[in-house]
Amino acid sequence: MTAAPTRSTATPTPPGRPDAVRPDAVRRKVAAWLKEDDGTDAIALRAAPVWDSDAVIVVGRVRLRVVACPTPLAARAALHDRADDEKLVLLTDLPDAVLGDGLLAHLSRQSVRSVNAWELVRQMFGGVRLDPSLPTDRRWLPAALADHAPVDGWPTPPGTILTRDHALRCLTAELLGVDRDQLDASGLLQWTTDAQAQQRFTDRVAADVADGITAYLRDVAGPIAEPVMAAVRAGHGVDVIPIGLLAEVLWPTPAGRPAGAAASGPAGVEVAVARTRLEPRFGALRMTPVQAAALHDAADAWVARALDSDDDMVRQQGLRLVRRAEAIAADIELTSQLAASSLLPAGVTWRLRAFAAAVHAALPPPGAPAAGTVTTAGLSRAEAAFKRLTEHRAADQGRRTTAHMALRLLRWLSRPAGQPPRTLYAALQRQVTVDGWVDRARLDVFAGDVDPEVAEAYQALHRAVDARRARHDEQFAGLLAEATRADAEPGRMLRVEDVLDRVVAPILDAGRQALLLVMDGMGVAAATELAESLTRDGSWIELTQAGGPRAGVLAALPTVTEASRCSLLSGQLAVGDRQTEQSAFEGRFTGGRLLHKNSLRAGAGAAIDPEVRAAIDDPAVPVVAAVVNTIDDSLGYGEPGSTVWGQDTVPAVRDLLAVARHRVVVIVSDHGHVVDRGPEAVTLPGGDGQNNRWRPVTSSTTDSTTDSTADSSGDSASDRLGDGETVVTGRRVLLGGGTVVLPWREELRYGPRKAGYHGGAAPAEAVIPLLMFTAGNEESVPDWQPAPVASPDWWREPVSSTAQPGTGGGGGGRSGTGGRRAGKGGQSAKPVQTEQLFDVPADPQQPTAAAPPVAAPADADRALIDRLLASERYAQRRNPRTPLDDDRVAALLRVLLAGNGRAGLETLAAQAGVPAHRIQGTVTALRRLLQVEGYPVLTIDADGQTVVLDRPLLVEQFDLGESS
Repeated sequence: MTAAPTRSTATPTPPGRPDAVRPDAVRRKVAAWLKEDDGTDAIALRAAPVWDSDAVIVVGRVRLRVVACPTPLAARAALHDRADDEKLVLLTDLPDAVLGDGLLAHLSRQSVRSVNAWELVRQMFGGVRLDPSLPTDRRWLPAALADHAPVDGWPTPPGTILTRDHALRCLTAELLGVDRDQLDASGLLQWTTDAQAQQRFTDRVAADVADGITAYLRDVAGPIAEPVMAAVRAGHGVDVIPIGLLAEVLWPTPAGRPAGAAASGPAGVEVAVARTRLEPRFGALRMTPVQAAALHDAADAWVARALDSDDDMVRQQGLRLVRRAEAIAADIELTSQLAASSLLPAGVTWRLRAFAAAVHAALPPPGAPAAGTVTTAGLSRAEAAFKRLTEHRAADQGRRTTAHMALRLLRWLSRPAGQPPRTLYAALQRQVTVDGWVDRARLDVFAGDVDPEVAEAYQALHRAVDARRARHDEQFAGLLAEATRADAEPGRMLRVEDVLDRVVAPILDAGRQALLLVMDGMGVAAATELAESLTRDGSWIELTQAGGPRAGVLAALPTVTEASRCSLLSGQLAVGDRQTEQSAFEGRFTGGRLLHKNSLRAGAGAAIDPEVRAAIDDPAVPVVAAVVNTIDDSLGYGEPGSTVWGQDTVPAVRDLLAVARHRVVVIVSDHGHVVDRGPEAVTLPGGDGQNNRWRPVTSSTTDSTTDSTADSSGDSASDRLGDGETVVTGRRVLLGGGTVVLPWREELRYGPRKAGYHGGAAPAEAVIPLLMFTAGNEESVPDWQPAPVASPDWWREPVSSTAQPGTGGGGGGRSGTGGRRAGKGGQSAKPVQTEQLFDVPADPQQPTAAAPPVAAPADADRALIDRLLASERYAQRRNPRTPLDDDRVAALLRVLLAGNGRAGLETLAAQAGVPAHRIQGTVTALRRLLQVEGYPVLTIDADGQTVVLDRPLLVEQFDLGESS
């Protein structure tokens, strides 16, 4: 007996004849036949006589031989050769009449049985009914369901009908290797990160099935399905997310241009060419703008989630895809256009360069007049470029902060220089309210950026700022020399030797205890950072005299520790070391304690020494003073210019304040400092090798200052008074025999190079910041009230054309020092100088109002506010328990309306005259007042810092009769 053939070499089935049957279909049909148990040993199935699978299959425990029978003779031979332990499955496309009754008598049902693909599908899904829409699909679906059925079978549909979606969702999830619930845009992108899953898909799925799966995914995952599947089938599926990140560059959608239309000019050509280079990665598919936009949105969201993940592996995967996107951009020569990307790091570089170019273009050319030289147009371009930089989500915080500081300096330069101050007090307050903030910003700009193009712009900006600041420094030094020589009583100006009598003593007189922190070496710039750090979380409230601007303190001269700190802690002009300070301070305040660096050091495990804590806790100790040397120590070989001075960088302040919440805290320093200027620094002769910023005066030096025409050719270099130096003489000069040479140019020094210096006459050294804080009791000290916003307006927001120069944090109003206490015994009282000498002049750089006036509102704004305050609904909504004064409401609304419905919290506080620490609560109260029936008339922007007023909604909710 010859064996039946196991493989068929028949030609393909001609059109109109049955298709070749799939092995899974045969198995399922045979399984149904065996359940019938009709007593026959053979079944004939109508199908193309082709069989390329195993000749013998096993269904249950039954062995069956499958034989392709293109002719009746082949069918008879198969029946004749059947083994006793096997049953037969005959595959034939012959009609019953051709086979004949004799042959049919041996077959199940005495006929050739059809193989209904959809009937098999119904069986695979548990015998449920079929949705009528299923058979309308191409024939690939039932075959694919049969070929790729999982081992445990397809899941039964939730109802009694097998829907098209259920069948396709199950098949797609099985082929992709994902959960059925993840067949959306996000899940599809997640799948592209699995290279092995994509390889399995392309290896096992035929082209017609892949086409069908793609069509289904278009329905459930949206426009991204087609490009994703095209990339996978082209072998580039792992690059789908990186390419999606590039889509906003390749298919930009700026205002006024159709979605996906490339820009004109060279940039547009570059983008168009890059798109063409990208097509092979999608199997020559040309993405539509809709597909590109959808792909970008999905990829962007996926990467954003990855970068924000708490899982380090997920974050690293996100970073790898970002780097891959930049590599692809380089491959298709798109790198120069990545400024359009809001996520890729290269976009930061291009946006930062654009900002730097705008800054550079806004600056005047070298040699141009300095006053008001930054044009409004130039500043506006820089503001716009900075806004675009901040919109980039991958911008390094440090570089963005430096750029922000550069913009602030540009705003400052756009202001008119104003008239020079006429008094030392005015110059001192200018340093506290304006120039100290300039110094803070220019320290960041001086530190610069790693990019050469950005660095060049920052260098040019720094030169322009330095030119104006140098004039201010020269003005201050001249007034300092004049006032020191005159030795008149200070009036309202506070000197370092007056701090104990005029600041600390009133606290004790009010029955409160004090903590005096002496921040050795802290200038005004560092103090602005420290104050922000202390008040950020609202646990400490800053106080100023009468709620006015901060006051500064004049250091003793030269501005070195042994003179100025000893004078501070002695309460009178004095020179000495720690022992001298200790004796004088504790003699001045009975029971007081002065703690130097060594006393503050604690043992292992303790942030505060137990004795220090005991002294702070002791009500019998009226005042505890602590000298904190962190800043001064950094002037040796630290980084005083790039360090942000706050509770994190000065832990002694954080720890001491943590245990001193029952005390009023006064923070002051003994002198400020200037930082080393690197290659710009100039070393002058005449120093003693120890004092970098002062030198003694010789007779020829003195002569040269009094007779500028005197022949000094015989003098040595150290005897001549150079550019940037001034001679200061008087009672407050405590070293050098009462007369010294002090440099006011910050780049000058007399000794070895260090990180920073002090001793000179620059206001950064000679003006001491004064800060006072309370942990909650706003009435701790008589005549001291919660402080307004300290920063100038150019620091906070773009300079408006209606803003008044210097407003919003400038101020030479009341200094907050009160009257001077009785002088020490043996000292004769000096005649008090006229108020004209020390009062703040009417200077554009030096406003006098604590709460600067808001620019006059437009008539429509004023009328709107008047109608609101007079409306019935407004009267009904006022809360009598927590009333918000009408004047306060009007002031807040004026600021918001003047800013087109937007204002930062600090700007709102400054211009509406609200103390800085109360602005959050005030805005909350205003929101409640204006929020009728839950409608958000007033909101806080996503940045948490910008207040937004919806004017049309305000008009509607309060029925104010104004069209929107």
